Amino acid sequence: MTVTTPKPSRAARAADWWKGQRRRALWWVAVSLVLLVVVVLVARWLRTLPAVELFLDAYPGILPPPEGTPVGIPAWLGWQHFLNSFFLLLIVRTGFQLRSKQRPPGFWTRDNTRWPRTKRNPRRMGIFLWFHLWLDAFWVLNGVVYVVLLFATGQWLRIVPTDWAVVPNALSAALQYASLDWPTEDSWVVYNSLQQLAYFVIVFVASPIAILTGLRLSSAWPLEGPLVRAFPEKLAKSLHYPTMLFFLAFVFVHVVLVLTTGALVKLNQMYAARDTDDWVGFTVFAASVALMVVAWVLAKPPLLKRIAAGSGRVQG
Repeated sequence: MTVTTPKPSRAARAADWWKGQRRRALWWVAVSLVLLVVVVLVARWLRTLPAVELFLDAYPGILPPPEGTPVGIPAWLGWQHFLNSFFLLLIVRTGFQLRSKQRPPGFWTRDNTRWPRTKRNPRRMGIFLWFHLWLDAFWVLNGVVYVVLLFATGQWLRIVPTDWAVVPNALSAALQYASLDWPTEDSWVVYNSLQQLAYFVIVFVASPIAILTGLRLSSAWPLEGPLVRAFPEKLAKSLHYPTMLFFLAFVFVHVVLVLTTGALVKLNQMYAARDTDDWVGFTVFAASVALMVVAWVLAKPPLLKRIAAGSGRVQG
């Protein structure tokens, strides 16, 4: 007599996936802490070497801003910062929900009698994927507005390198951070070279990769034709998830540095367009975090299905 072991349900497999993710996260935290200690010790040793000190003297980590660079951070940049954080938080959440492969609590099918109408039948998708795609659309729209304002106001000069000396200066700034002896730039006037390169990569490299690969994995991409062959789905998947992890790493480092290098001043600059050390920026930041927490709590299947029903048919 053959005894067959019942296959675990989709919910059980999803629960096991989340447990595995938590174990991996704890493992990576432990490894990262060990590596951080090693990096700090090595960086502090390097700074005792005369050649390294000469390098730091020649490249202090900060370049004078190009002529015509605007001074200060405008209010629109603060709003962009909040919206970007808001959408990114929920995008990452839905991204992990999709990767867990748990059965969606409902399915949505677009109403093809409304605009935009398409020749082929609409595809059915899970509620989490529907929400993920809408968040992507808002994040991209916010990014387009940001780039337009960036070039319209001259703020691009703050984050786009215009001198190859930014490279050795960025290495210098990285060594200073690693040795826990922070660079002493005034962010209201100019970013240090490592910040400049990081912002440039986020805006002009990582974001386009996230958009293109996300579009390739979405239902908007053709099912057949030259575009499918030119950009295989497997390649898009291999790039999309690591790009998300890069965003998470950037956000983590960004938040840590803001909180450890003059939090009140930095939060005022980022959220209140003020170069002061009062509590206005912190208050705006705290309110923005509260809004993100509320959105996180409310973004549950019952509410999502009611919203999705306004543009299509919801099942489940």
